[in-house]
Amino acid sequence: MSKWSVGRKPSRTLGLLLLVILSYLVLRRLDWYNLVPAWLRHRQSGLQANGQHFMLEDSTFWIFGGSVHYFRVPKEYWRDRLLKMKACGLNTLTTYVPWNLHEPERGKFDFSGNLDLEAFVLMAAEIGLWVILRPGPYICSEIDLGGLPSWLLQDSGMRLRTTYKGFTEAVDLYFDHLMSRVVPLQYKHGGPIIAVQVENEYGSYNRDPAYMPYIKKALEDRGIVELLLTSDNKDGLQKGVMDGVLATINLQSQHELQLLTNFLLSVQRVQPKMVMEYWTGWFDSWGGPHNILDSSEVLKTVSAILDAGSSINLYMFHGGTNFGFINGAMHFHDYKSDVTSYDYDAVLTEAGDYTAKYFKLRSFFGSISGVPLPPQPDLLPKIAYEPLSLNFYLSLWDALQYMEEPVNSEKPVNMENLPINNGNGQSFGYTLYETTIASSGVLSGLVRDRGQVFVNTVSIGFLDYEKKKIVIPLIQGYTRLRILVENRGRVNYGDNIDDQRKGLIGNIYLNDSPLKKFRIYSLDMKKSFFQRFSVDKWSPIPAVPTFPAFFLGVLSISLSPFDTFMKLEGWEKGVVFINGQNLGRYWNIGPQETLYLPGAWLDQGINQVIVFEEKMAGPVIQFTETPHLGRNQYLD
Repeated sequence: MSKWSVGRKPSRTLGLLLLVILSYLVLRRLDWYNLVPAWLRHRQSGLQANGQHFMLEDSTFWIFGGSVHYFRVPKEYWRDRLLKMKACGLNTLTTYVPWNLHEPERGKFDFSGNLDLEAFVLMAAEIGLWVILRPGPYICSEIDLGGLPSWLLQDSGMRLRTTYKGFTEAVDLYFDHLMSRVVPLQYKHGGPIIAVQVENEYGSYNRDPAYMPYIKKALEDRGIVELLLTSDNKDGLQKGVMDGVLATINLQSQHELQLLTNFLLSVQRVQPKMVMEYWTGWFDSWGGPHNILDSSEVLKTVSAILDAGSSINLYMFHGGTNFGFINGAMHFHDYKSDVTSYDYDAVLTEAGDYTAKYFKLRSFFGSISGVPLPPQPDLLPKIAYEPLSLNFYLSLWDALQYMEEPVNSEKPVNMENLPINNGNGQSFGYTLYETTIASSGVLSGLVRDRGQVFVNTVSIGFLDYEKKKIVIPLIQGYTRLRILVENRGRVNYGDNIDDQRKGLIGNIYLNDSPLKKFRIYSLDMKKSFFQRFSVDKWSPIPAVPTFPAFFLGVLSISLSPFDTFMKLEGWEKGVVFINGQNLGRYWNIGPQETLYLPGAWLDQGINQVIVFEEKMAGPVIQFTETPHLGRNQYLD
């Protein structure tokens, strides 16, 4: 595939071009056919379902796909990851589109930098990859709220993923903007997008029979003309099939393959088979094991999928990282939030390195490709920098005076409904609630997800899903009560996504009496948040620091920066920022023990390092060339 550039509003240019061509035909009486560009002349049908095969124009087409999420990979490394995909013998890139990152505030869209969807799609085309786009609006993807914006939850009656008016109005406005970017990138317009997925695993949710037809129409009305797909796992496939859309399946085992393909045959008759998500590994949760899937098992299942006559997409080919606070969570019996790393035990590691899975799959796909595969790109170099001491400090309590004015409220207000960010509330990070109490007793209430309770500046414990009460010790006179609440990640899959408001939910009670008169600070920790902490605000670290606190240091790099991993041994729980980039959370309960630091985000010379630590600081930050992901657990 050759490289092309497609404008977002081609109608005026196209009209002028047609006028010139028609004039030329009339004047010279030339053959119209010979004036049409070759790439348009042969792009008429697009990807089609023809019996048991996919057809791309007049040729049988097998989809050998792999998932890479542009928003989880530094833009500087997109080309590296896609070249490695091509060299593995794959021909199609699949990616989700995260609404919550692209529209952080109502009507305010961001497709810049790491969120430049168009640049990512066009880069795939340049490298020779077709694209299957999965635009949601819900995407699951182990991302906060399944990729839905948290400001939707400001509506107390919100019913996500239904035809509830408040939801569809927001989707319509988002799709108006998103599809204006996507439509020119479709195959029939000269782009690489050969198929588009309608929502994601809706069969396992299935709250509104009118919803999927609405999403299908919303795509088609805005100019989506390529093949439409659905995607469902074993729990939702029966209810996820819809007329006029090709059903695909998500699975991990050969046993599921037989069951699900038999079901598809019974409802779709003879249609091409596609495993949209073959799970090459699995994600990890804080406090759990590190999940791995043996490479030999992966090869056997991939081979079985193709032997069954099915196309395939490897989910994930390369997982990347949940940078910032974007990770999701699961909450069936217990609440479990996802770790920062989205390594997924995928075909490429979190840092883009090769694995045993890669080499086995490259050999396998190479044996059936019929043409030599491109050479494997070299690995990006890694380095272990010298241990770093953070020499400056600012306690959270001292930092409050430099923050924006708090919200004053008679009652607690959840994050999403705080009157901040142009009326869009708070999406991510921490929120601090302060009030005054005059007696000891039992404090109780709903805290989402984890609230550290302080009497003045002394921590007395935590409130969370398991612990809903805490004893306030004896106090004298009026005392400041503080609750620092962390949004650890909104649920991204399941029936309870409507209930994902964070912070203090409703009243909080002392001895069964609701507390009043709160001062509420938003600690979203965006780049602008730290700009308030100028150099003169920091002081040397005292012998006994007061927590929570921010710690500041400088990483000096004399030569070109390389990728590395940060190991915070001796630290307990917090967040790391490098040159204003939020690398994500760390927590000593594991399984993740290191944070990936892309060399592309480092400067030759001085690099600012800020750590927000909740409870206990270590002596230094260490660096290593390899990640530490804790104890392993093989997936069934």
